[in-house]
Amino acid sequence: MRLEQKLENIRAGRYTPADFMIADAKDGDMGSGVSASAPRRNADGSWQRYNTRSEFLDNIQAIIEQDIVDIMLVSASNLELLHERGAFAGSAVKPAIRANDTTDCWGGVRHAIYPKRPSRPFRTANLSQVMYGTDTPEPGAPITGTDLGLYSITFLNDVEADAAALEAFTAFRADAAANGFKYFLEVFNPNVPCGLEPEQIGAYVNDCILRCLAGVLKAHRPQFLKIPFNGPEALEELASFDPSLVVGVLGGGAGTTRDTFELIAQAERFGGRLALFGRKINLAEDPLEVVRLMREVVNGAVAPEEAVRAYHGALQKKGIRSHRELADDRKVTEAPLMRAASQQRAA
Repeated sequence: MRLEQKLENIRAGRYTPADFMIADAKDGDMGSGVSASAPRRNADGSWQRYNTRSEFLDNIQAIIEQDIVDIMLVSASNLELLHERGAFAGSAVKPAIRANDTTDCWGGVRHAIYPKRPSRPFRTANLSQVMYGTDTPEPGAPITGTDLGLYSITFLNDVEADAAALEAFTAFRADAAANGFKYFLEVFNPNVPCGLEPEQIGAYVNDCILRCLAGVLKAHRPQFLKIPFNGPEALEELASFDPSLVVGVLGGGAGTTRDTFELIAQAERFGGRLALFGRKINLAEDPLEVVRLMREVVNGAVAPEEAVRAYHGALQKKGIRSHRELADDRKVTEAPLMRAASQQRAA
């Protein structure tokens, strides 16, 4: 698998931008419902409905067949259907599932208020079933699903809530070890006010990550991390603290196309080695073109702003109307990225 080779290169100190990993997060159904499949847009940008599940699976399969992303993250139920289609047969793209779904991930449920309440740990996926299709696999049974999943945790600066989250993480690790299941760890920023100023969040999250892994031995540590981009200082601090801890960034909101390309460029510049984007790919006018240009940006072949121009040129050739005018889509709008871009200009 391409993923394993890249991780080996990174950990051995042989990293080059070609080893930067791109993951597509198509696991939105674990936190929402109909809207997880994204609007089915017409060429003029209008839409009347969301993609059906089958259409959503078609879109996922197209990304897999493009063969640029290194990981395709989906729900366990959609992985089952993708395997039935043969979507991963002969592919270098690693399938992964969302192994838990903390309640702050339930933000896509229409009319719900879950994300406004303190996050609670929660898990639906059965690891043995995900791997082997059964609760009682025979010794040496081949893996028919996947042996890689995302585990998510949210720290709230609250003793009771954080202790409960850590206990759930401990139980998950025991389950994963019993099944030979590997995982990567997603750590969100607090989803409710927790007595911290915005500029303190990056340091707080970094320390919580290192604290929660301090008692975990090598065999049970995550393959890599997925965290919010809390600015260049926070990312660089965490990435340089322990080279064995591979750090990746999550995409957050859809943002502008410039935000997408700027985030992957800044993540790589400040020590990130993976970008796991959901809405930034899923809600794009042309997801395949966005993924192609993401790889070009991280390889240094094109700068983020130039990539936006190239993207709009590709849309024009295909007769697809963009969500925004080029002048607006060239803007960096996400605060941490604006700080990083400002620092780069000053340097």
